[in-house]
Amino acid sequence: MRVSFDASGEVLVVTGGANGIGAALARGFAAAGGTAVVFDVAPSAALDGVARVEPQQVDVADRDAVHAAIAGVIARHGRLDALVAGAAVQPRADVAAMDPAQWRRTLAVNLDGVVWCCQAVLPQMTAARRGTILVFASGLAHMGRAQASAYAASKGALVAFAKSLAAEVADARVRVNTVFPGVIDTPQFQAANPSGGEREHWQRTTGIGTPEDVVGPLLFLLSDAATMTGSTLTRDRAFGREEEESA
Repeated sequence: MRVSFDASGEVLVVTGGANGIGAALARGFAAAGGTAVVFDVAPSAALDGVARVEPQQVDVADRDAVHAAIAGVIARHGRLDALVAGAAVQPRADVAAMDPAQWRRTLAVNLDGVVWCCQAVLPQMTAARRGTILVFASGLAHMGRAQASAYAASKGALVAFAKSLAAEVADARVRVNTVFPGVIDTPQFQAANPSGGEREHWQRTTGIGTPEDVVGPLLFLLSDAATMTGSTLTRDRAFGREEEESA
């Protein structure tokens, strides 16, 4: 079965979208006719010149900056249909030696940043009685990883947060779902797993996907076909394009 998506006239905010999954989603959403506003602390060369994609430098850990940026999106476009909260940092450090500032920054971006974005978009979504929020978690939330305690803790907290928020806004017909994208070959993954052994391990077990592999599932969750909330979509096995073409 082949599927296509129509986002004509709709507006999406995706955080952490300068590269990786967020950038791929922004391009996919724009290709489907929508407008994707991309929040990131860094400029996005990957999105330069892409029609209906608006990169904007925003630090999601800064609550005031987030609220101002979301207000600007609504003022420019008159609507906001969806939020995909993907901004995250993934430092590596032993717990005993971790710099307190590194711990706080990880939670400020990965957890607080999601909360601030949700607070900013919810008044418009609940008033319109429609909207979709997607939160990125990680398999490390369940299994942990040495030297990744801050990242894993933040992602574990997001699972409970998303389910709780979904229950709060269900009466307003706002959907909140969690995505476990699987192991994806993004710049963040490469920086966090620099050794060849790590990469070989993931390739041998769960597999390593590309950012584009996640776009279809995300567009589904953003669409009106996804009639669920408080749910989780998990991609434990990433099927790459080569596997599809050779099948």
